[in-house]
Amino acid sequence: MLNSIRNFISERIKKQVRYLRMINKFNQGFLEGQKLPPTIITNVNNSRVYKNPLEIYFDSHKEGRGVWKWEHYFEIYHSHFAKFIDREVNVLEVGIYSGGSLDMWKEYFGQKCRIYGVDIEEACKSYENDAVKIFVGDQADRNFWKLFKSETPNLDIIIDDGGHMPHQQIVTLEEMLPHLRPGGVYLCEDVHGISNEFAAYIYGFSQNLNACQAKQYVDENETGLANITTQFQSMIHSVHLYPFVTVIEKLENPVNKFIAPKRGTQWQPFL
Repeated sequence: MLNSIRNFISERIKKQVRYLRMINKFNQGFLEGQKLPPTIITNVNNSRVYKNPLEIYFDSHKEGRGVWKWEHYFEIYHSHFAKFIDREVNVLEVGIYSGGSLDMWKEYFGQKCRIYGVDIEEACKSYENDAVKIFVGDQADRNFWKLFKSETPNLDIIIDDGGHMPHQQIVTLEEMLPHLRPGGVYLCEDVHGISNEFAAYIYGFSQNLNACQAKQYVDENETGLANITTQFQSMIHSVHLYPFVTVIEKLENPVNKFIAPKRGTQWQPFL
């Protein structure tokens, strides 16, 4: 009994030490990022030579329903959303404000697009039409999301442009990421502030990508390392961080293991 207690305490102490080391490395990386040398700017003109369809739409949108976005978002959108253009795609936008972005998404994705909007303001129901379904509710309310999921198909794209508060973003992610189809894209925008709690949540969330218990394997043709994927790794393709934006992409097809085969015939003896 005494040995069991000692082992328990020993393991707890080891975990605490590991956590403290991680916090130390987090701080080290944060400070190093602030020390990066400044970029020498030779051209103060911020205009881009190439503009994607979303940028073109936004630049030409002078009248009608309002669209309010940071300009650098459009390149991020297009990088992750372009594969859905002209496909049957279900899109959710949380936080629809004046409704202009609903029209932008419809124009961008094409006629096969089905859009779902969520806002806390009842007046936003006026944006509903044959291609757009509006739900009124609080994105921090898990019961609201349960109702939403019961009335909608699985989604291809989720854009969180709602209340921008970390607790709202975390609840929305936890409730809606499982409702995203394989190959889908989850984008949360307006993640502001160095000490942002949603950003901290994502740092912890993304660590699951690195889980590794690799073992050597040998078959008829080759040797190498194989790592059986966790449930997280079999579902999540990648996590991307941009200024103010977090993007999570799901795998199109589940992956059951990662393999590192050895190729070649000449190997140094110390490896």
